[in-house]
Amino acid sequence: MRELAVVIQNDNQKVNVIQTIESVKKVGFKNVFVQWYNKNWEHSQIEQVEICQKLGLNIIFAHLGYQNINSIWEEGEIGDREVERYKKDIKDCHENGIPMVVMHLTSKEKAPMYGEVGLNRIRKITEYAKEMNMKVAFENTKIKGYLEYVLENIKDENVGICFDAGHYHVHFDDEFNFDFFKDRIFAIHLHDNDKSDDLHLLPFDGTINWEYVINKLKECNYNGPITMELCYKYDYLNMSLDSFYKKGYEVGKKLQEIFVKNLIE
Repeated sequence: MRELAVVIQNDNQKVNVIQTIESVKKVGFKNVFVQWYNKNWEHSQIEQVEICQKLGLNIIFAHLGYQNINSIWEEGEIGDREVERYKKDIKDCHENGIPMVVMHLTSKEKAPMYGEVGLNRIRKITEYAKEMNMKVAFENTKIKGYLEYVLENIKDENVGICFDAGHYHVHFDDEFNFDFFKDRIFAIHLHDNDKSDDLHLLPFDGTINWEYVINKLKECNYNGPITMELCYKYDYLNMSLDSFYKKGYEVGKKLQEIFVKNLIE
């Protein structure tokens, strides 16, 4: 049976991140991923890692920040500085026992066109990660084409993708070239929406066809944890934190059952 994993959410002002970590542990999760966004949070990334480790939670990857990622694709010092920042984040993750990082290739609705300038910078980042024996998984975000461009040109074994089901549904209109990414899906973000926005609902609370998505992941030979990117917000705030993550854990069990089914004919 595939293991379950969940994000340690930092962007909820109503809940202390330590409470989130403790709740995730209490309801039964054993695996998590952490956000590594270079923000002035009440508890630093290192503190969060230490608490997770103290509670016996396995950190499967860190999601790096993406505020200035578009500068990667343009000439200039800003893009060069971003490369160094990402390398520092990768080094910090490595020193804290985290084996993989997830990155965006673009931010928001528009970005400079992909090309050699950005590709060379991305290659510096992935080669540095390779030296650290770490994987880099690039996430499908709002703008098409960048993911294919990078993976077509960087074929190192430590470079793959993080498939985000919510982005696939709302931004890609359920169109995604799964065959192109076969054997290169290193991580997943499972959450739901109704196609109106990237809502980060619990799976089955939106309109994603989960049997189809999971079947495609299996066809691509994805063999990692069932990782949910859950956000304690909207009407979920009417539930206690523990009740929310307990429901998330139960939803994860339903996803496990679908993964177990022999859906591939």
